[in-house]
Amino acid sequence: MPANAATDWDLFQSLHAVLETGSLSAAARTRGVSQPTIGRHIEALESRLGAPLFLRSPRGLQPTELALELRPRLEDMAAAAAAALRDVAGAAAQTGGTVRVTASELVGCEILPPILATFHAAHPMIEVELTLSNEQADLSRRDADIALRMTRPTQNTLVGRRVGVVQMGLFAAPSYVARRGLPTDVEALERHAMIGFDRKTPKRAVDVDIGRPVTREVFAFRSDSDMAQLSTLRAGLGIGICPLPIGLRDGLVPILPDRVSLDLEMWVCMPEGLRTTRRMRLMFDHLVAALTEDLRPPRA
Repeated sequence: MPANAATDWDLFQSLHAVLETGSLSAAARTRGVSQPTIGRHIEALESRLGAPLFLRSPRGLQPTELALELRPRLEDMAAAAAAALRDVAGAAAQTGGTVRVTASELVGCEILPPILATFHAAHPMIEVELTLSNEQADLSRRDADIALRMTRPTQNTLVGRRVGVVQMGLFAAPSYVARRGLPTDVEALERHAMIGFDRKTPKRAVDVDIGRPVTREVFAFRSDSDMAQLSTLRAGLGIGICPLPIGLRDGLVPILPDRVSLDLEMWVCMPEGLRTTRRMRLMFDHLVAALTEDLRPPRA
């Protein structure tokens, strides 16, 4: 890489870090350099571009329109660089390397930990990175290597395996049922404390029939964090939606199971080009086998 190209890359890495963290000091900690160095990098870029990238205000650094226009490209560059480092490390290690897995918050916290633990026990030289988000990672951009998704993949560049169906239903903690009783029909849900989303409406919410439109006003407790919803459900605050395997495992009480339910397919996906990479294939096959077993319907 020519010296000027390496310098430009360094400057853009600093810009990306400031955009991600929101301050020069936090960006400096992220990059492992001093705050004045980050400041000089931003000034150098502003000089080259002929326009400011940030405005200083009492609330801190505010990105300009130019900085916001650059952000998606910087995210692409950062994802590509991270993927390249994983690939280089894996090629050098032969038996090791890194695999980056992405899943929803609930799946990543409640379902994956024991599965990843058995994988690490079998392949201790392979490092695992887990990123949790309810937004779909862009596998073509290599935001992650392997993704767990609740919908069938549509990109023909992805390899996907359906591992089962996750049944979602309404549940409540035994303490809540003892205090408030069980609703006998969907209309009775209006008299109960409901747990649900705040600002971001999950796609699955519009498919759940509780006898009225599912909007944020329905809920007595609102959070866009699936884990916060599950925690308050376990604590007995109210009635909320939960995957059937987790609800039964935790001793939660099913609410109107014959009336309110939703089935979601689960898929394990990865880019076609990674299927011949040993560590990727090992993780892919492990996830498929373990999740298929976990999601297998119980025998009558």
